[in-house]
Amino acid sequence: MSQSLDRALTLVGELATGPKTLEELSGVIEVHKSTTMRLLRTLESHRFVQREGVHHYRLGTALFDLANRALEERDVRRSAENALRDLNARTGYTVHLASYEDGEVIYIDKYDSTHPMRMYSRIGRRAPLHCTAVAKVLLSDLPEPRRREVARSIDYVPLTANTITTPDAYLAELDRVRTAGYAVDNAEHEDFIHCVAAPIRGARGEVVAAVSMSVPKVLLDFDGLLGHLPDLLATARAASVECGWTPRD
Repeated sequence: MSQSLDRALTLVGELATGPKTLEELSGVIEVHKSTTMRLLRTLESHRFVQREGVHHYRLGTALFDLANRALEERDVRRSAENALRDLNARTGYTVHLASYEDGEVIYIDKYDSTHPMRMYSRIGRRAPLHCTAVAKVLLSDLPEPRRREVARSIDYVPLTANTITTPDAYLAELDRVRTAGYAVDNAEHEDFIHCVAAPIRGARGEVVAAVSMSVPKVLLDFDGLLGHLPDLLATARAASVECGWTPRD
């Protein structure tokens, strides 16, 4: 390992705890202040370190820029893969990953059921906004004015006897989802399948995707489906951490 690079990275790590003086930083890497100064000047020229006053230093703007780029380039599909694959393996039920893009909810990944009855959904297919659990999760995170705008624009085609058919009912459902932290499709899209979904969050706490578990009613009743909710929420939490989210507890 390059000694100079090791020392420079150690300085950056130390500054992550707060501004430090030249003397404090020299003590951390155990070298003379002149050596520390040379390292700091190099870091400063690349904006990794910013000088305050004569001999005080703090983290520079380049680090924040790099951090934001790294987070933006993380592929939620790839980041969530292990958690979703594990959920599918444990339960044997169909697991979907969906995102909200340009006013549409799209399935961006799928793990097929291992049971004889399977769903014929596919990656790239659009999910109806008013009757799927993933759509409810994704739209519930929109700012209220946007939620209302989207709700008023939906064509509420009744696909089953349980399908929501009015904007007011849909907005009330989105409020419930925001409070509960998950959404259900109780045979609202297809009368023989029900589904439960949870949010996957990014670094700023925003919902970047939704993960769902879908089960034919003949295999599992609705109470049985909700019995898997803790496992689904744990999966969403694990996927969120991989997407850069930091739990508060």
